[in-house]
Amino acid sequence: MALIKSISGIRGTIGGKPGEGLSPIDVVTFAAAYGTWLKRVGNPSNTIVLGRDARISGSMVSSLVANTLIGLGWDVLDIGLSTTPTVELAVPWTHAAGGIIITASHNPAQWNALKLLNHLGEFISDADGKDLLAIADHQDFSFAEVHDLGEYKEDHSFLDQHIQHVLGLRGVHVDQISKANFRVLVDAVNSTGGIVVPDLLRALGVNHVDVIYGEPTGHFAHNPEPLPENLGVMISKMKEGNYDLGIVVDPDVDRLCFISEDGTPFGEEYTLVAIADYILSLGTGNTVSNLSSTRALRDVTEKHGGSYFAAAVGEVNVVNQMKAHQAVIGGEGNGGVIFPESHYGRDALVGIGLFLTYLAQKGIKTSELRASFPSYVISKNKIELSANLNVDLILSTVAEKYKDQQVNTIDGVKIDFPDRWIHLRKSNTEPIIRIYAEAPSEEEANTLAQQIIQVIEEIASK
Repeated sequence: MALIKSISGIRGTIGGKPGEGLSPIDVVTFAAAYGTWLKRVGNPSNTIVLGRDARISGSMVSSLVANTLIGLGWDVLDIGLSTTPTVELAVPWTHAAGGIIITASHNPAQWNALKLLNHLGEFISDADGKDLLAIADHQDFSFAEVHDLGEYKEDHSFLDQHIQHVLGLRGVHVDQISKANFRVLVDAVNSTGGIVVPDLLRALGVNHVDVIYGEPTGHFAHNPEPLPENLGVMISKMKEGNYDLGIVVDPDVDRLCFISEDGTPFGEEYTLVAIADYILSLGTGNTVSNLSSTRALRDVTEKHGGSYFAAAVGEVNVVNQMKAHQAVIGGEGNGGVIFPESHYGRDALVGIGLFLTYLAQKGIKTSELRASFPSYVISKNKIELSANLNVDLILSTVAEKYKDQQVNTIDGVKIDFPDRWIHLRKSNTEPIIRIYAEAPSEEEANTLAQQIIQVIEEIASK
């Protein structure tokens, strides 16, 4: 069993004793802390938006959250089976005080979580998250008396509203997509993507849409993280089925990955690169991704005359950097696309509309579009250290050793070389340094990672 409390919410495996897994008591405690924190923040609205993905425990957890908030005096607008970006949009659309998404994102079926939003429909800040955790730790909340209980209301129209929102975005052109006559295969991993993605595609003018794992049962047919090693059936069907594009989303539909017409993965790192290339072709602007995302985004941005900025890992950090530098597009290398003209959140539906328009305009195969971008490969490694070692000292020593290169220390240590980079981040819970290296080839990326690992080992041995 596992229970992880963080500034953005609570995540854990269903079952077990309180405090050891995501038990009903933990769900109620954290929902009460969120509702109490939100009252202290102050907002003229008395409504909280609630939505969930299709995982097995979703209905139970959602009911616990809804009734806890009602017990605090909040009105709950339950939009039911939904996506993370749909809830993010619904909060400002309804002028709500905040929102909660019941989803463990790409985690397996035994996991669930509460993702917490502010009145803008954005994830709460680091400072707000710490205040909320303190409320939960001290159980510093008080429930409403009987005549002050909140009310419960359901509205299942928001997926359709989200689709209409995508159709109206700058850069999305239904006529161009329709003329391209795309054939698309969707893997919705038995969650809400099976409801909304096919509907979006048809609204965009895609007449041939096939879906695998489309029933939103929550019984995921494969590991729900949209990585190539989990997409064997999808890749095989793409090779056999005469499709132009394969679309893969995670259970809460904020991550977006593509499969090319020949069955080769487009690469989750390149979802953002391709969409950024399109948006920047419409007008020069700045971009942001986290430090562990591909350099190809910087290359594409500079090609269009814009400036690229790096953020610490985490969606909240990326959004803060995007606002600071007025970025026109940004996101993370996990297939997360953030388009500020829509909202400041990762949104697979927005990404689909923009990508299909770009592919239609280009008039080329998906694999040819992928080949048009600078090619890099990321190697992911970790090194375990003795518990008594000072990890911060090791990282600072590495930074000093490579001070003649471009060094960024906002989130661990990232060292930029002329055509490659390496990023070292320490774990917050164990003596581990995570090592991400990117280079023009897998062999070069692995070699760079091993070189740095050797440097770390030499420092640690002293």
